[in-house]
Amino acid sequence: MPNPANPPKLLDQVQSILRVKHYSIRTERVYLDWIKRYILFHDKTHPARMGAPEVEAFLSHLAVAGKVAASTQNQAKSALLFLYREVLAIELPWLDNVTQAKTPQRLPVVLTVSEVKSVLNRLDGSLWLMASLLYGGGLRLMECVRLRANYCVRSGLAL
Repeated sequence: MPNPANPPKLLDQVQSILRVKHYSIRTERVYLDWIKRYILFHDKTHPARMGAPEVEAFLSHLAVAGKVAASTQNQAKSALLFLYREVLAIELPWLDNVTQAKTPQRLPVVLTVSEVKSVLNRLDGSLWLMASLLYGGGLRLMECVRLRANYCVRSGLAL
């Protein structure tokens, strides 16, 4: 039972809500880190006493001084929006005055079918199975690693 005279700390509240909403443990760690950095950036001011101008200043600082990638800046923004919306129940206005980090102009590298076959032919066993699932099923690496081997065990397939 929470003690009303001694409410839970802000980061504990964030962690609790992230877990109730079934966010991944990695997202939880990253969001907590961004929130800590935001608070430290503003000299340990409680986020409830800050608002959109402080969020914009922090995100712009990341882009200008920190030279972070656009995806990193977006991750920080998502963490702060989660903090304000879900934990503090404060709706921030549009964050229009944020200096946006530059998105690098990169073309994706795509292997040809023969290059994929060449890679798969050099693998065997569980590595071949995992690479085949990654390629054929469009799985992410950690999704593939976390797959249960129940089907393979029941059907007698050797990994």
